[in-house]
Amino acid sequence: MKPPFRADHVGSLLRPPELVAARARHRRGELDAEGLRAVEDAAIRAAVARQEAIGLQGVTDGEYRRDWWHLDFLAQLEGVTLHANPGPKFGGTEEQPPIATVTARVRCTRPIMADHFAFLKSATARTAKFTIPSPSMLHLRGGRASISRAAYPDLAGFWADAAAAYREAIAHLAAAGCTYLQLDDVAFAYLCDEKVRASCRANGDDPDALPGIYADAINAALAGRPAGMTIAMHTCRGNFKSAWVASGGYDPVAEAMFATDVDAYFMEFDSARAGTFAPLRLLPRDGKNRGKKVVLGLVTTKVGALEDKDALKRRIDEAAKYVPLENLCLSPQCGFSSTHHGNALSEDEQWRKLERVVEVAREVWSM
Repeated sequence: MKPPFRADHVGSLLRPPELVAARARHRRGELDAEGLRAVEDAAIRAAVARQEAIGLQGVTDGEYRRDWWHLDFLAQLEGVTLHANPGPKFGGTEEQPPIATVTARVRCTRPIMADHFAFLKSATARTAKFTIPSPSMLHLRGGRASISRAAYPDLAGFWADAAAAYREAIAHLAAAGCTYLQLDDVAFAYLCDEKVRASCRANGDDPDALPGIYADAINAALAGRPAGMTIAMHTCRGNFKSAWVASGGYDPVAEAMFATDVDAYFMEFDSARAGTFAPLRLLPRDGKNRGKKVVLGLVTTKVGALEDKDALKRRIDEAAKYVPLENLCLSPQCGFSSTHHGNALSEDEQWRKLERVVEVAREVWSM
């Protein structure tokens, strides 16, 4: 089966204690880059082995070489710097992630994380899955206010450069052997929340226009996409130390989101914050879009309590009223550690949740 798989996962995993300790030593200057990489390599090999043992067909590196799911990638694009976040905040935590700010023309002049992927691919015989932030992540949190007017008096130039940079970065990953790529994109789900929409207006943007703008940007980034590469999109309402930012169903953004040229959508449906499955009725199912999949994010990564199998099956049945069962898959709603901090659950609870995803998928789809 091509990805996405009936049992899949978003990407990030809780950092094991030895990796956390090594990164702290590296920051203090007590461990050099080579020493840190050796610890990362060992941790990734162990995580790969555990994923394979559980029965996952798509295997990630847990994002173990990153501090942030998006910023480690975005900061390697020319013209992008990181600044304090003035926008909507994560609740329940004083610390807030910084935001990407565009200070000059955006370019990709060298491979970004292609070496990370190459190591992952060498460590598994299964499908190596890699995740990068969506191009919309260069814009959403700061909007027009965070993009240099000197570099881009007209945002059309910014979006053209961002798309070109992404095409280059994706080509580098394809050259390293990547055949399963996921664009992580909180923009669509965030734009279902009025407080985020108000922040967009304050930044000088029209929140009603943004879903279409972001869809166009993604499609431009994927133009001429590498042959044989499956591309998925993951969207959620925030995932930082088990905190979240946005709430609201997908109704206002589903049509634009489903217009993106991706093969599958990993969609958060683990709580009432995500609304109902009704927007799935807008998933295109004709012509070239007939094979598009929806990966139902029904298993929460924010708390350790394990979901009931029968309850998950009932929710899959509900979703199948809008999308044929053969076009559905199952996953957690987000990563377990979108940032190096990790969510508020244990490693044992994390692995049990991934085991539950595989177990339910086997029973529902006769894997």
